[in-house]
Amino acid sequence: MRNPYDVLGVSKTASEAEIKKAYRRLAKEFHPDRNKNDVKAKDRFAEANSAYEIVGDAEKRKQFDRGEIDADGKPRATGFEGFTGGFGGRGGGFEGFPGGRGGGGGMGEDIFSHIFGEAFRAGGAGPGGGFQRQAARGEDVAAELSVTLEQVGAEEKLRLALPTGREVDVMVPKGVADGQTIRLRGLGHPGGPRSEPGDALLTIRILPHPRFKPEGADLRVTVDVPLEEAILGGTIRVPTLTGAVEMKMPAMTSSGRTFRLRGKGLPKKDGTRGDLFAITAIVLPDADEAALTEYARTRRAARAA
Repeated sequence: MRNPYDVLGVSKTASEAEIKKAYRRLAKEFHPDRNKNDVKAKDRFAEANSAYEIVGDAEKRKQFDRGEIDADGKPRATGFEGFTGGFGGRGGGFEGFPGGRGGGGGMGEDIFSHIFGEAFRAGGAGPGGGFQRQAARGEDVAAELSVTLEQVGAEEKLRLALPTGREVDVMVPKGVADGQTIRLRGLGHPGGPRSEPGDALLTIRILPHPRFKPEGADLRVTVDVPLEEAILGGTIRVPTLTGAVEMKMPAMTSSGRTFRLRGKGLPKKDGTRGDLFAITAIVLPDADEAALTEYARTRRAARAA
């Protein structure tokens, strides 16, 4: 794969936010759903996901920047043990080949590519001591999983049918966002002999909810409040994803006031949960406070009778 920074179109010094923004732009542009008849778009989509798996992960990004892993996330070969003098006589170098005169211990791929040609770069040793091209990795497949806010909140395990005909159980991950694409390793099309299968690129779609509006891990909900409760204060019931809860409301609460219920939102990646913001929906008549208070008391007494 190409350099992941080049794939995402960002510099090596790009911030985490810049990398995430670039990935989301590419994922949206080349998503298979928007480019069903474009093979190149599917390849670019898979390439963007692979690049983000490297530089979008803080630890893998450090390893790549240090040269410990390649653009596919595989460890880089740093040398061949057992060679202390090398070839070429005194000094232990490789004269006349790319890479110059090297010290003992490490033989670079460029040197062997120069000696054996393209066959070395294409694959491993074949029968008779030659080199043969490595079998192609299986193709990735794209799939979608539609989930409700309740399923996200409960971190449910759902049954998913892949385009390959295989059915798998998928756990709704913590901190998932609408439109996020998750890579399921080894669940794509099978590859050739002795090669790895492709992956399944699963896009999560969070279905609209009639009451709750998600904002990251937080939720917003509008709560109808009786006039007398808004004036005199009291306890109201607020809906949550797991059932209604009681909340105390102060006297003289106006319409549009927002109350925070901590931990009643969606799961986060760190295991905590977001909050629920309850927004009051009340209408106060045009009158002074004393008149409103008397009206509310009359209404409450009538209900209690």
